[in-house]
Amino acid sequence: MTFNATLRGEFEKKGRIWLRQAVSEADLLDLDAAAVLDAKAGARVKTSRALATALSKESSLMRAIATLDPAAKPVRVIAFNKTPQTNWGVPWHQDRVIAVEERKDVVGFDKWTKKSDVWHCEPPRQILDGMLFVRVHLDDTDQANGAMDIATGSHNEGRVSAAEAEETAHRYPIECCEAKRGDLLVLKMLTLHGSKPSKAASNRRVFRIDFASLDLPAPLRWSEI
Repeated sequence: MTFNATLRGEFEKKGRIWLRQAVSEADLLDLDAAAVLDAKAGARVKTSRALATALSKESSLMRAIATLDPAAKPVRVIAFNKTPQTNWGVPWHQDRVIAVEERKDVVGFDKWTKKSDVWHCEPPRQILDGMLFVRVHLDDTDQANGAMDIATGSHNEGRVSAAEAEETAHRYPIECCEAKRGDLLVLKMLTLHGSKPSKAASNRRVFRIDFASLDLPAPLRWSEI
């Protein structure tokens, strides 16, 4: 697949784009193998041959992302699974955290934390504006099993505090992100989103992959996947 200016224009306006049935069954099987959570609700995905194959340059997933940003590379991978045993809801919020190789004091990068031995921080807005995050659906998802809600266009607000997130989200069209296995939802990093707990006795597995097309300012570097 090659860059699609029409898709990119819609993405910039709405803060999200759907790429339906974009991931091949072979790549989905690799992601199935990589998404072993050991009864956890969500976790950073460890490097594996299956993950490397699913994120290789010629994979269906990476070719789909290239239609929006040919230079985008994955910089963080997390898997989630809502089940009757690991169930949760998330209030309206933005994801403003990135994973880096080492902590380095650079102006504009703050709120440092270490999760699973990986340093995370909040970068300046221009870094977030140049990123996107992708949800790869491994299972069908709808309102019954806790599909995510997004406020389309809310990325244009810039940074929104937790106290103002819900009120701000409801100034925009709310979309329930119902999806089938193999669907990709691509989002601007600052798009407000949230979800309700699942009411179904089933899995709701999703890969979240953060992408960036630019390097971080030295000496900071993206964490290796």
